[in-house]
Amino acid sequence: MRWIKLGQLYCPKPVHSKLASHAANPLPVFLAGDVYRVFFSGRDIQNRSSVGFVDADIVKREVVYIHDKPVFEYGPENSFYSHGVSIGNCYTVDGQRYMLFMGWQCPAGSHWRGEIGRLVLDQDLSSLRLDGNEQFISIDATDPVSLSYPWVMKEENGNYRMWYGSTVTWDAGNGEMLHVINYAVSSDGHQWKRHGLSVPYQLGLAQAFSRPTVVRDADGFHMWFSYRNGLGQKYRIGYAHSVSGKNWELQLANTGIDVSEDDWDSEMIEYPFVFKHKGERYMLYNGNGSGLTGFGLAVMR
Repeated sequence: MRWIKLGQLYCPKPVHSKLASHAANPLPVFLAGDVYRVFFSGRDIQNRSSVGFVDADIVKREVVYIHDKPVFEYGPENSFYSHGVSIGNCYTVDGQRYMLFMGWQCPAGSHWRGEIGRLVLDQDLSSLRLDGNEQFISIDATDPVSLSYPWVMKEENGNYRMWYGSTVTWDAGNGEMLHVINYAVSSDGHQWKRHGLSVPYQLGLAQAFSRPTVVRDADGFHMWFSYRNGLGQKYRIGYAHSVSGKNWELQLANTGIDVSEDDWDSEMIEYPFVFKHKGERYMLYNGNGSGLTGFGLAVMR
């Protein structure tokens, strides 16, 4: 398994005060031909993130349209997304497309934390609205500290699977948090049953996971994700494999992609999104600065 980098696809421009920098967590939605609408989380000067988008031709590898304002903004004070919106992926229930996100909260005098919200993506693919006023999935006994970056897959039998981030502790003893990938299932896409840890971790090797992206084929389930090792290394992209989709085996040596020697993704690579287009498997991902240098494209060979 090997990813061939096709280069930086979009370097963010300060098109709006709430999209002053960054283009993190790229999420492609097919438009027509070879063009995808790529939603992303941009930031204002106080690092609060909102959702913007560009349209990109992934074959010509060029951006054909830049939207000049956010389509969904971080929330009011004391809301569960008061300090930012970091998007996961989209899934459809009864013809309605939803986009899941991590809502950031920074309570005064407390550690930041995240919970999962859900947005409704309208049919024109250019507007988002919050689905209800509360968290879609909040902290509980299974996930008591903080939640992040959900990924949902619909099964052929109509059921749904979710993989998402959950904080076990802010300091696992080496100054790095232990943030793992947990698993949940649903029969209707609305109500979820959580099953706890799904992807194994190892302190000092892979202990701070984020933003899983999952595909399924004849060889089983394949997951790429961001991770830090707890020893000071910045984000890398990792890989895991599963036969069932519930229990996974870490296979970091089989990831197939790493940082470049120089350029926009030389320090870190993170927040992958894997998708298929015209029979080929592509990956959108971020580079240096957690999306500060925008996102690039890779293809599997």
